[in-house]
Order: sequence, then structure tokens, then C-alpha cells
Amino acid sequence: MDLATLMGLVLVMAALLIGIMTGGGDFAAFVNIPSLFITVVGSIAATMVANPKDRAFKIINIMLSSLKEPRMNYPELIRTMVSFSEKARREGLLSLEENLENIEDPFMKKALQLVVDGTDPDLLRNMMETEMELFENELDGQAAVLESAGAYAPAFGMIGTLIGLIQMLKSLNNPETLGPSMAVALITTLYGAVLANGVFLPMAEKLKKRKDTLVMEKRMILEAVLSIQAGENPRILEEKLKSFLPEKEKQAYEAASQEAAA
Repeated sequence: MDLATLMGLVLVMAALLIGIMTGGGDFAAFVNIPSLFITVVGSIAATMVANPKDRAFKIINIMLSSLKEPRMNYPELIRTMVSFSEKARREGLLSLEENLENIEDPFMKKALQLVVDGTDPDLLRNMMETEMELFENELDGQAAVLESAGAYAPAFGMIGTLIGLIQMLKSLNNPETLGPSMAVALITTLYGAVLANGVFLPMAEKLKKRKDTLVMEKRMILEAVLSIQAGENPRILEEKLKSFLPEKEKQAYEAASQEAAA
């Protein structure tokens, strides 16, 4: 569970509730089912039109995926690849076949399988970089779905407001109803702004930033596998992988390594 995303959504709701409470506390004035329907259903429908069906139909799953924090353990990854490197230098590349069935990461498993199969290094790099590109495209596509929803939500909020204004103008001969009707019309704009800026667009931003981290992890794996295939010294491989890490992660890895060696 990504606590930052969850807490952010909760704080968005809290900010709205506190704002309503300090402004008089009339919650019923901010609830309007037709306005909510126009904004939510309209935004999702337009998103389905704008995106391929295999992604658009999964908008709920994509939103839920932003709440799940992927498991990434860089120190463990480096130790695993270093251990593979040591084994390959000691027993040969074919010995890595014994480890393949225990590898859960499909990207790492495929790259090592290609090494065991004796694939040319350039071909291996090209194949795995294609895998990474497809992976990036998939994550970009998921973020694009939420960006579409974030773009259409304010637009449908405005459309709902225009519908409300048209209905309000029909009752101009009754001045007492103008104020309440105007308030209801503006609620749709509020719903659209909240959905876009409090839900859809932040979730899309989270997925895009998460993509960078996940791609970096795959790049580390690819560089490690190519180093293993080239027969490089495990210590060089370790230093190479450490160079990918942010300073804080690097210090944590070095501290853990020193503790294990003591």
C-alpha cells in the first residue's frame, strides 16, 4: 500500500470538509447526485473514447494500482546479481540455469535465460531494451488514461454548470429560486475541479514517477546480466550497480554490507 497516495486522498477530503464546515457546515448544499453523475460518468465516458479499450476499460484498476507501492529492494537486487556473477565465474554461465526457476522477476528471468542459451550480447541487449520500451509504453499508457480523465473532469463540470444555468434561466420569473439554482449549477464545476486536481491528475503523476523508478530497476538488471555474460569481476559489477542508486540508498547498502562483513 502506498501510504503517501492514500494519505494524500484523505487530506484532500479533509481539506474540503474543513472548508465546508468553516463556511457554515451545510453539507447537504454540496451534495447533488445529477451533478455528480454528469461529472463522473461524463469524464469516464470521454476517457473511454480517447483511449484504447484495453486501457480505458481498466481505469478503475489503474486508479487502484496507484495505491499499491511496488516492492523494490535495491540492496537485495545488488546482492542477488553479485551472487549470480560469482557463481558464473566459478562454475560457468550454464550453472545459472539452476537458479532460473526461483526467480520471480520475469525480466530478470528472461535476461538470464538468454545468457544461459548463449545469446549474442548485442542481441540480448536489443531484446531486453525492447522489453523495457514496451514496459515504459504500457505505464505511459496507464498514466495517459488518468491524464485524460483529469482533463475531461473540469470540462464536464463546466458542461453540468451550463445545463444548470439553462434550467435556471427558465425560471427567471421566480427570483426566489435563482440563488439556490445557481448554487446547484456551480456544484458541478466544483466536482470537476476536485476530481481532476485531487484525484485523476495526482494519480497520473504518481504513475509517471513510479515508471522512472521501475525502469531504472530493469536497467540495473540488464547491465548486471551483461556484466555477468562478459565475465566481469563481481566487485566491478557491484560498483556499477551502486552507481545507479541515489546517495541515501547507496549509503544504506554500504552500511548493510559492512554490517554483514563484520
